[in-house]
Amino acid sequence: MSYDVNPTGERPEDVSGRPRPRVGLLGTGPWAHRTHAPALAAHADSEFAGVWGRRPEAAAELAREYGVKVYEDPDALFADCDVVAFALPPDVQAPLAVRAAAAGCHLLLDKPVATTVEDARAVAAAATRHGVASVVFLTLRFAEPTAGWVTEQAGRTGWFTASAHWLGAVFPPDGAPSAYADSPWRKAKGGLWDVGPHALSVLIPVLGEVTSVTAARGPSDLVQLSLRHASGAASTAVLSLGAPRAAAGVGLELRGAEGVFALPDWSDVPGAYGRALDALLTAARTGTPDPRDARFGARLTEILAEAEDQLR
Repeated sequence: MSYDVNPTGERPEDVSGRPRPRVGLLGTGPWAHRTHAPALAAHADSEFAGVWGRRPEAAAELAREYGVKVYEDPDALFADCDVVAFALPPDVQAPLAVRAAAAGCHLLLDKPVATTVEDARAVAAAATRHGVASVVFLTLRFAEPTAGWVTEQAGRTGWFTASAHWLGAVFPPDGAPSAYADSPWRKAKGGLWDVGPHALSVLIPVLGEVTSVTAARGPSDLVQLSLRHASGAASTAVLSLGAPRAAAGVGLELRGAEGVFALPDWSDVPGAYGRALDALLTAARTGTPDPRDARFGARLTEILAEAEDQLR
């Protein structure tokens, strides 16, 4: 489905004079309310068209809030939209993404794309087979100043090592769970799968493809990854959703021949989501795949699945 096609002549246009692509949202959870829907509603070059959710009452509530259509069937949403944005658990997302691609919709995916290699590869294959663009929303690759920082570091050479930690207090041992704790898949899969993609999304473009991974468990759901990269550099990533509140935090440090470089702080996640949609629309318009596409998402799943196999 090309959003340059305007069969009715009635759709609003973007700043370039093209009909604005219609974007449908799948999902109604906390992230949909706090990030996806606000970003889609604010996006100047697309039209927030409607919502589908597994809980019809929640979908109706979110649709009313933004004055968009509520869909009772995801395939009806696919038929009406040019782009589908996902705010669903990964193993619900994956089969629906395959269906959306088959309907000709471009895919704005959440991370991880899936928690099985087979499903993640199926999404990437469907996007290729049906000629649709895809982007995985990896916060650090779209937020500023982190996105620009990653690009800058990827231009350097002589890397020696890196260390990353993403320690969330979603399920802390010393207090009430966070607003995102009502998530069975996060509780089951832990920090490896929820925040591991964030760390890898920075380490890989800077240090190169992961050539080997070793995984070890710590307290709670904590997992430590030891990685080797195609550049020859080594890195570590410590991941958890069950950190004590006082220990929670995010950091990443790179060390090499040119010095030591620390990941800057970031904010405005809805703004970052809007930039992810910009990237998807650019890929759809130009036919040039985005480096953060479903194939990259599938590679992240392959690495995390290998680590999980070791932990078993």
